[in-house]
Amino acid sequence: MADSDFPGWHGTTILAVKRGGEVVVAGDGQVSLGQTVIKGTARKVRRLSPGGNEVVCGFAGSTADAFTLLERLEAKLEATPGQLQRAAVELAKDWRTDKYLQKLEAMLIVTDGAQIYVITGAGDVLEPEHDVAAIGSGGNYALAAARGLLETDLDAEAIARQAMAIAADICVYTNGKLTVEKISA
Repeated sequence: MADSDFPGWHGTTILAVKRGGEVVVAGDGQVSLGQTVIKGTARKVRRLSPGGNEVVCGFAGSTADAFTLLERLEAKLEATPGQLQRAAVELAKDWRTDKYLQKLEAMLIVTDGAQIYVITGAGDVLEPEHDVAAIGSGGNYALAAARGLLETDLDAEAIARQAMAIAADICVYTNGKLTVEKISA
């Protein structure tokens, strides 16, 4: 059977919002295979503490691929303590050039509370312009909602929760069972 004969895995929305000296990363819990919800309580946001430096990561895509990337990121962070940008760039370079890593299908949002980066397999390390970043099948919905909510007086967590609720109402691959992690600079 060809890969095209299998239904695609869908079901991740990850959102990071920076406001008031903290960053909140929220991820929904739904994993779908085609039109079927396989799991509704997956945990796609994790706190890492390599070398005592806290980093929060959210991932979209293949779970095994994402965990491979998280392990690599932890190693990069241990080699460059307190330098999230450098670790992210090193991971993106490896991901882009290593034949094994090139096949990985995932994206990451990472933050140390001061900076937010989206890391992709195309070698991108992107820092959002408006203190909001989102990935996954419902990412654009959550991003648009969060950008609009930045015009309010809500704190980062309230913005993230409301934006994720809006995304869950629109995207069939996103649910309202959230994992939320908060980190300060």
